[in-house]
Amino acid sequence: MTDAPLQATLSPLGLQRRARHFANLRLPIAPWLYLAPTLCILFVWIYWPLLRSIELSFTEWNMLPTATPRPVGLQNYRNLLELPELQQAAMNTVWYVVGLLPLSVVIPLFVAILTQNLRGPMRNLYRSLIFVPMIVPPIVAAVLWRWLLNRDYGLVNLGLSTLGIDPVSFFADPDLALWTMVWITGWKLMGFSTLLFSAANSTIDPGYLEAARMDGATEWQITRDIRLPLLSPMILLLIMMTVLFGAQWSFVYINAITDGGPLGSTSNIFFLMWKYGFQTFSAGWSATAGVMTFITFGVLALVFQALSRKVTFHDD
Repeated sequence: MTDAPLQATLSPLGLQRRARHFANLRLPIAPWLYLAPTLCILFVWIYWPLLRSIELSFTEWNMLPTATPRPVGLQNYRNLLELPELQQAAMNTVWYVVGLLPLSVVIPLFVAILTQNLRGPMRNLYRSLIFVPMIVPPIVAAVLWRWLLNRDYGLVNLGLSTLGIDPVSFFADPDLALWTMVWITGWKLMGFSTLLFSAANSTIDPGYLEAARMDGATEWQITRDIRLPLLSPMILLLIMMTVLFGAQWSFVYINAITDGGPLGSTSNIFFLMWKYGFQTFSAGWSATAGVMTFITFGVLALVFQALSRKVTFHDD
């Protein structure tokens, strides 16, 4: 009794429509199934810790399993904003970024352009010298530079003494210690940046360069009007990476060499977060400093994204 009306509606055209309808219902599920593992990892390792940090920033907790976090509202934010130690670390973070920009962007850019036309053994020698710092582990680089720049028996001070110059306290002088740490961090970054600039420079269409030379353009004009505009996306990318991650990359050297001293002159916001969390066990203060850092660098990242659409040139 019930099959007759159903068969009347299940014409070949109706069957096709029903099949297409069920296919459309299944299609949106497939991409989410492929994305599910990645989304789970992002949530567990990125977004859940971020949410927990925001929650901890409103509490006071000494990280003991038997202790319960005590809600304190905005007190952590008020205390940290009035703390001279945080203000000094924030200012030092700015100096780290400013000092690293020439080492991670300007010098690698000119090295990549000047050595682009090298051929034969000189090209391999240049690449080896530039890339060696990249493969040195950060903690080994810290120990190496601490030995080289030691005031009493370091090779650098021994060389200066042969020239009649008094030994220099690279790590004990508050006016020099921060710039010494900047140099060590930048020394590691130069090879990485030069590699990226060299790769981007090699993708420039040689036809543009030949046409400019046939028109009588000098090498400086070619660099200014062709190479630099076409390298602008890579320049902005490395500036953004230096601003967002440069001070963070110096953490290993600060921790291994100066421990933030002397007088807090080498400490930055990332070292201060670690110090609050794992030296003084102030989880609330560490989380608060982390949230403020996340907001500040998040805003900077959005500014760089907006700039990338306006100041970069793409050869499409």
